[in-house]
Amino acid sequence: RVVGRPLDRVEGPLKVSGTAPYAYERHDVAPDATYGWVVGSTIAKGRIQSIDTRVAEAAPGVIAVIHAANAGQLGQSGSHAVRLLGGPEIEHYDQAVALIVAERFEQARHAAALLKIDYVVEDGRYDLEDAIPHARQAPRGFGGPGLTRAGDFEAGYAAAAVQLDERYTTPDQSHQMMEPHASTARWDGDALTLWTSNQMIADAVGDMAVTLGIAKDKVRIISPYIGGGFGSKLWVRADAVLAAIAARHIGRPVKVALARPQIANNTTHRPATVQRIRLGADPDGRIVAIGHESWSGNQPGGGTESAGIQTRLLYRGENRLVAHYLTELNLPEGNAMRAPGEAAGMLALEVAMDELAEKVGLDPVELRIRNDVQYDPEKGPERPFSSRPFIECLRIGAKRFGWSERLRTPASRREGQWLIGMGMAAAFRGNLVTSSHARVGIERDGRVWVETDMTDIGTGSYTIIAQTAAEMLGVDIADVDVRLGDSAFPKSAGSGGQWGANSATAGVYAACLSLRREIAQKAGFNEAEVDFADGHVISGNRRIALGEAAGPDGISLTDGIDFGSLSKRYAQATFGAHFCEVGVDIHTGEIRIRRQAGAFAAGRILNPKSARSQVIGSMTMGAGAALMEELVVDPRFGYFVTRDLVDYHVPVHADIPDQDVFFLPELDDKSSPMKAKGVGELGICGAGAAIANAVYNATGIRLRDYPLTLDKLIDRLPPP
Repeated sequence: RVVGRPLDRVEGPLKVSGTAPYAYERHDVAPDATYGWVVGSTIAKGRIQSIDTRVAEAAPGVIAVIHAANAGQLGQSGSHAVRLLGGPEIEHYDQAVALIVAERFEQARHAAALLKIDYVVEDGRYDLEDAIPHARQAPRGFGGPGLTRAGDFEAGYAAAAVQLDERYTTPDQSHQMMEPHASTARWDGDALTLWTSNQMIADAVGDMAVTLGIAKDKVRIISPYIGGGFGSKLWVRADAVLAAIAARHIGRPVKVALARPQIANNTTHRPATVQRIRLGADPDGRIVAIGHESWSGNQPGGGTESAGIQTRLLYRGENRLVAHYLTELNLPEGNAMRAPGEAAGMLALEVAMDELAEKVGLDPVELRIRNDVQYDPEKGPERPFSSRPFIECLRIGAKRFGWSERLRTPASRREGQWLIGMGMAAAFRGNLVTSSHARVGIERDGRVWVETDMTDIGTGSYTIIAQTAAEMLGVDIADVDVRLGDSAFPKSAGSGGQWGANSATAGVYAACLSLRREIAQKAGFNEAEVDFADGHVISGNRRIALGEAAGPDGISLTDGIDFGSLSKRYAQATFGAHFCEVGVDIHTGEIRIRRQAGAFAAGRILNPKSARSQVIGSMTMGAGAALMEELVVDPRFGYFVTRDLVDYHVPVHADIPDQDVFFLPELDDKSSPMKAKGVGELGICGAGAAIANAVYNATGIRLRDYPLTLDKLIDRLPPP
């Protein structure tokens, strides 16, 4: 009745009117707030020899200069590979080393230029290619173990009739979300309230408690509206920590926001990868050996970019090797960015599959159909997929796109100055679920409310949670109030890893189920025979208004869901098929996307309107990864040169003229009681590879190093 309908976002009017306040905009909670400006290190590795604050402290409006020597003892959270306030040791370029606090923002920024810091520079490692000889097998990461094997890969590959052995690279990438990292900190006695932009509220409480050396119950995190995160806000960053330290130091609230050029080096990024893929197949294209090795770098203690995780589950092959290697780099910390692992890994794997299809003379769609597997190929039939309509995605997507019109011979279709090509790739992202709880209440007037610390990073959490409660308690969505993003509320899944929607709504479902039982008993009904509809509790021919059943004081309770051993019994994933048509200018090598399309299976689609929005956004992000996104490293000084949206290019409307998104009707009854799955990251996985394969079909030039910039094409194009 309500779940599954393409309803408008319930907080949409607040967003479009500019009245949904972000963390930096909460002026009402701190009318006497001061302003902080973060000063970052100008070296990448070494130590601070001296810091002279006198001129900065004497500047107009300056209240304090906070740095490691006067910030007090700080703990180190396990969520971070680096310290969020550096000094005297420096771990990466633009690591926060001081905060200037002033009455006005402009005064703080001005005084930052007056701070004098002398450094001792040390040699560091900044180039992944050069550091590969120092790599070691990665520890357990986002995708599980650093090394998995099945069968005998080396023997199976050596005996294969058809062999492919290629190398692919992806660059460092930056999240570049709309809202920068920002926080407003206020102390009331020994208790901290932090309005911040953060995806995982409970984790933020833990991080701040450890860092500041205080109890968790002395920390309250509030983050009801977030202007995007893409993983960069899974954990607190320097803005939150420094705002809290400074507010405690001066006894007044402090606001801190990172300027756009600070985000790339001061926060996190997706690490670059070097990937080697080996595919061994029989003459009919059936894979008998599949190997995927990936190298990435990070700060000491940081994790790997698990680019091979999809290769563990996506295609058949009795002989398997997936290995991740990690080397230490002194670049800023690498961490989760939308679809960590698969987003980078699919850029390589799905180009390799295109190359294999050409070797065996098969259509790329047919090759993938022949290599479908309905169970975890590493574990065998004893671990089946909870659902896997991958073949249906391929066939439906191909038909909707008009794949049959593709010319198999590369560089054979031309329209004026444009070479035209089509490409496709699989879409795959693991379906993760995690414990989630909510508090649900009914007021005496029949209005329903939900409280949970779940966050909305622009994904539509408010709406699908309201839909869930409305469905379960038989009211209109307009009669549901949803309150999110406050650590005073029950702990939820949080937003990240594509687990948020399915897990959080399942938690709300569980709480509503318990509340239904409570209401039925309170009304004197048999809970097995009761129904909730039209704002009433109904049993047989007896009806009681929901508010009347709740009583004059209303009723509420807290409950949630834990998923137990589901992931051990079933492989769970979302699937899809990407298709793309590109034009390549035969004179300049310019690549233009003409249209993108995809067919996706992600369980019950809770709200097709917001889900489509998520997928077209992630497809666009995949286009950026394919064609333009790159954090360029200056290996002399160890920093990312492309620090703002002038130099770090992302797609705009003109780059994406047409997108078609189709969701297969699917109910996965093993994923959750909602029968849903995550969808927010699926659209990026494989989108860039489809573009790369389309470029090959257009030009006959195979590019294996992202981004696919025109300089890699222009001297290899066919004659005009």
